[in-house]
Amino acid sequence: MELADIFREYAPEYIKEHPLPKRLMKVVNSIIQCRTASLGGHVERCEVCGYERSFYNSCRNRHCPKCGSLAKERWLISRKKDVLPVTYFHVVFTKPDMLNHLTLLNQRIVYNLLFRAGTETLLTLGRDKKHLGARIGILATLHTWGQNLTDHPHLHCIVTGGGLSEDKKTWKYPKKLKNGKAFFVHVNVLSDLFKKKFIAYLQEAYEEGKLSRKDKASYFKTKYSFKRFKNELYKKSWVTYCKEPFSGAENVLEYLGRYVYRVAITNRRLIKLEDRRVIFTWRDYRDGKEKIMSLEVFEFIRRFLLHILPKGFSKIRYYGILASRNLSTKLKQCKKLLKVRLSTVTEKLNWKELLFHLTGTDLSCCPECGEGRMVVVRLSHSPP
Repeated sequence: MELADIFREYAPEYIKEHPLPKRLMKVVNSIIQCRTASLGGHVERCEVCGYERSFYNSCRNRHCPKCGSLAKERWLISRKKDVLPVTYFHVVFTKPDMLNHLTLLNQRIVYNLLFRAGTETLLTLGRDKKHLGARIGILATLHTWGQNLTDHPHLHCIVTGGGLSEDKKTWKYPKKLKNGKAFFVHVNVLSDLFKKKFIAYLQEAYEEGKLSRKDKASYFKTKYSFKRFKNELYKKSWVTYCKEPFSGAENVLEYLGRYVYRVAITNRRLIKLEDRRVIFTWRDYRDGKEKIMSLEVFEFIRRFLLHILPKGFSKIRYYGILASRNLSTKLKQCKKLLKVRLSTVTEKLNWKELLFHLTGTDLSCCPECGEGRMVVVRLSHSPP
């Protein structure tokens, strides 16, 4: 049972009733065609016994549940050299549900505001001497969904526990609580500053005429109505969550792998398609239990399409000492201070070598005779 199976059977009917813009059509078609003859591939033959097999090309679309695994592993290998031997914190920024409709009409703008307000909050408080007084590093990634596929944009930030001092001569560690655990900043302080920054930048976008007004919502009628809408946002509770720190660099990498390349729903969560209903598992975080949900197929497709990101939108971003411009300067200095062995070797593996590294499965060995090597004998092009 795969997402592609659902799209193959019901996407044409859905699109007929609900025409999709070009960028969404591209994603749907990519998922349908992924690893099929439609995208072409190649044929391999054993040099000893003559056994043949075909491999079809992947669509490589970032929303496809079949294409993220190897991309995730390549990314983890590339980031491994930048993980410091310190405590890391996981901070999650969310916004009130009353902003969801505005977000759907202004995805690129509001998603960028989430990144800007969330990371500036962390960088500002990190450099504040009351809390840390140092330059921290942040890896931020955007998720737009809840477990039941509803619209729930939120920002996940992996933050270094400590940072580079202003004079760049020492690594400053975070405070310790009575139980000995590292502590960054209280969530109430994070929430308050994040709320103020986000609303200020939203006001700025409104005044510059950047927000879409297609729906003619009540808060767009006059400046007074938008000000009233803004005041309602101030009254709302903005949930910010700071999880307990990780217990080591390896756990940070494992956690990153689960979060950074995640898509709205994976194929393993799909149970069956029956009587025009999609049945899948989801975790209810209110009680921590895994449950079963059944959605009418059109509603399932609609919810999935909510989470297609704008074209060219970067969902993984780096800030502070982890920003690309600081890798060879500030991060290098941090490694020296923390006595991290500097490595200039970067291992580049093709997909078969990477799969062998991860699973121990050697696709170069013939599965039929176990002796010969599989070699490419011809390419199979996609049909015109």
